[in-house]
Amino acid sequence: MPKLETYKKQAKLLVRWHREGNFSIGGRIRQLARYRTLSDREALALKFPLTEAQEIIALEAGFANWAELKARTEAARPTSAQPETRDTVVTSARPVLYVADVDASATFYRDQLGFRIDFLHGNPPFYGSVTRDGATLHLKFVHEPVFAAGVPEREGLIMAFVETASVRELYAEYQAVDAEIVQKLSKQAWGGTDFIVRDPDGNAIAFVG
Repeated sequence: MPKLETYKKQAKLLVRWHREGNFSIGGRIRQLARYRTLSDREALALKFPLTEAQEIIALEAGFANWAELKARTEAARPTSAQPETRDTVVTSARPVLYVADVDASATFYRDQLGFRIDFLHGNPPFYGSVTRDGATLHLKFVHEPVFAAGVPEREGLIMAFVETASVRELYAEYQAVDAEIVQKLSKQAWGGTDFIVRDPDGNAIAFVG
C-alpha cells in the first residue's frame, strides 16, 4: 500500500490539473456521484478544493472516503517477512491492442518505436505480436473502433504501461523519430517519470521509469 504522503501528493496534483484547465480530469471528477452528469467543461468550472480531490483519490484507491484511507494507511506497518512460497507463479502479462490493420500496426511499432515483430497470424493478418526487450504487445484486428470517438482522449485512457530503466533516453529516441508524443516526459506524484505515445489507431502507450 502506498504511503499517505503519496496519496496527498496525488490529491494536490489533481487540484493543480483542475486549476490549469486539464480536461483529462473530467472523468475522474465524475466518479463523485454528485458530479456524474457534468461535462468536462462544467467539471472544470467547479470550485475544486483539496478535500474533493482527496475524496476522488480515496475512491480510486478502493476506500469509502479520505478518512478511511488515512486510517488504513497509517495503520499499515512495513514488514520484512518473506512472502509465502507458491507453486503457481504468474510470469508475464501481454496487453492486447485493438487495431484496424495488424500489418500496418506491427510495422509502426517496429519502424517508429523499435519493437521487433514476433509473428503475424493470418492472411491478411488478424493477430500479431511485437516485442522490445522485455515488453510484449499483442495486436488484434477489429472491424470498428472499440471506443466511441473521442472517449480515449477525453478519459485519458492508457492501453498499456511499458516499464523502462532508461525513460529519458527512450523519450529522446522517440522525439528523434517524430513519434506522436501526447504527454511529455513528466514526474508523477506517485514517484515515477513517464511519457505517453499514441499509435495510429489511437492507443495510448505509457512508457514509465
